[in-house]
Amino acid sequence: MLTSLSLIFLLGILLGGIFKKLKLPSLLGMLITGIILGPYALNLLDTSILTISPDLREIALIIILLRAGLSIDIKDLKKVGRPAILMCVIPACLEMLGMILLAPKLLGVSVLDACIMGAVVGAVSPAVVVPKMLNLKEMKYGTDKSIPELLIAGSSIDDIFLIVIFTSLIGLSQGALISPTSFLQIPISIISGLLIGILVGLTLSLYFKKTHTRDSVKVIIMLSISFLFVAFEKIFPFPFSGLLAVMSMGGALQKQHTEIAHRLSAKFSKLWIGAEILLFVLVGAGLNIHFAISAGLIAILVIVGALIFRMLGVFLCLIKTKLSFKERLFCMIAYLPKGTVQAAIGSIPLSLGLSCGNIVLTMAVIAILITAPLGALGIDLTYKKLLKNNYHPSIEFD
Repeated sequence: MLTSLSLIFLLGILLGGIFKKLKLPSLLGMLITGIILGPYALNLLDTSILTISPDLREIALIIILLRAGLSIDIKDLKKVGRPAILMCVIPACLEMLGMILLAPKLLGVSVLDACIMGAVVGAVSPAVVVPKMLNLKEMKYGTDKSIPELLIAGSSIDDIFLIVIFTSLIGLSQGALISPTSFLQIPISIISGLLIGILVGLTLSLYFKKTHTRDSVKVIIMLSISFLFVAFEKIFPFPFSGLLAVMSMGGALQKQHTEIAHRLSAKFSKLWIGAEILLFVLVGAGLNIHFAISAGLIAILVIVGALIFRMLGVFLCLIKTKLSFKERLFCMIAYLPKGTVQAAIGSIPLSLGLSCGNIVLTMAVIAILITAPLGALGIDLTYKKLLKNNYHPSIEFD
């Protein structure tokens, strides 16, 4: 296992760095590292690490959600108002709808499998979008209409929404019977996860204020509680989203104690350096190359079709705003990249033995390979042409 870990980190850093030099997302290099090292190519990874791969990816997902919760600023949502809320939900729902309409006909999967596929592929990648938008904020592009803030806020919560939907759909797919009333579990799991996470976050905020504890210990405490949330969801039959509880716990702490939240967010960012490499390399290693090749062209067609639905969703969210057509077009381009969420949850159906496992993982990897570079390049090539550069104060949306 030690040799495998060395190869994962060293080659992941190397190829990730090469792609970064080429002005492409480093996660692509990590993904390709996994494909090269995996059992369907050079087969250089120990079977023991592949066995615990789902657990390692789940830990990485928890770190992602804790970072998101600790970093989400409610002020940003209030600043851009209604469009930010809509951007969290509408584009993802329309992309799922596109997948539901296209996948059963072109890939031969069931409607439920198409729903799961849509929840996996539909999430936008903050790993690509957020750094790009922060750069635009520094250069004052689109800041007069708060476009960077809109995309940052939307991309952060878009992921949470789809992860919750995904976990609920996975639960349904494992049940013996699925009735219309079964879908009531989705809002129940969302509400229960949100409330319990907020309650625990507020409790931690009081504890951290009254007790002198090192930030490293705070990180361990939050990680441990997060692991319990996820375990609770699996053990008990009550509808409960452990992942949403993880995120809302961080959000409640951020709201009550911003200074501590910022410090802990920095700690989790450091943890993410190693977790990101493990996550993308291991998801690449799980890709069945032969299956991907056989599904390649049709899979690409389905992904592109679903992306058109996503772009339509972004356009609809911005109809009653002060954004020009060019600015709306930029938002549609900037909201395309996939990455982190697809890597984190794309292989879960396969690890659970679901019949759609191989095709879902294949779609997740192909979506990353297509949209991450195209989205990143699209942002870099169009922001000067589509956005205004100015130093005027931000104008709030209607």
